[in-house]
Amino acid sequence: MTPPQADLPKLTIMKNIFFVALFSALSLPTFSVCAEPYTTATGKKIYQQLSSASRTDEDRARDANRKPVQTLEYFGLTDDMTVIEIFPGGGWYTKILAPVLKEKGTLYLAVGTSMLEPNLDKFGLRGQVEIIGRIEGFKKTELPGYIFKIDSVDLEVRNVDLIVTFRNLHNLTVTARKAVNDAAYEALKPGGIYGVIDHSKRHMEAFSAETWRRVDPVMIIKEMLEAGFEFIDYSDMHAIAADGLIYDTTHESIKTNSDRFTLKFRKPD
Repeated sequence: MTPPQADLPKLTIMKNIFFVALFSALSLPTFSVCAEPYTTATGKKIYQQLSSASRTDEDRARDANRKPVQTLEYFGLTDDMTVIEIFPGGGWYTKILAPVLKEKGTLYLAVGTSMLEPNLDKFGLRGQVEIIGRIEGFKKTELPGYIFKIDSVDLEVRNVDLIVTFRNLHNLTVTARKAVNDAAYEALKPGGIYGVIDHSKRHMEAFSAETWRRVDPVMIIKEMLEAGFEFIDYSDMHAIAADGLIYDTTHESIKTNSDRFTLKFRKPD
């Protein structure tokens, strides 16, 4: 049973996010209920792709939790965009993004692509994505879990419409996150969007082996502002009240159903 006090740090997190948004003269989003599970033409394509043969039963089992249609619509994805997915992992989102963008858009994969590259043919993604990014000093640290350092990143392309990264920034040191964020800033066009989702951590909590897969959203906002981005929106679509933020996200009590923050940043014009 989660101790009652576990909710207090979450309230602190939300309060800090609220004040950052307030000081940026922004307001929280409002959502309307509609009959369809999508609100845009691209959203319909995303929804149709969820039943693609390239996706496994295991992939589809995560749909209700990860909400790919709502998430990508929220970040403003349209099928004619140039998009970079940073740290694509095993390709869960790549299998959705690539077919949606293949006719009119472009999808680049950057940083941490080694798990996905050998499976591009298996997933039917060969020719639909391009691997980019020159990375210096990418190395695992001695910290518990999988925390990596990166000295520098060059995403190589410019004038990108949208950059997304899903549940990855917690894997990086502060210096490594700066390298990635600076590279994202350089790659985006003025007005381009940087969408970030990650596992929520208590505000100002020190690093520990028990919560290494989590990161403080207020710290992420601060780092993005320092990189030059505008913080334009926050969504609670991936908030999980039952997650007390006291365990690793793979703990039996969470079963991968962690509380996650969803943040949207913009490169100024």
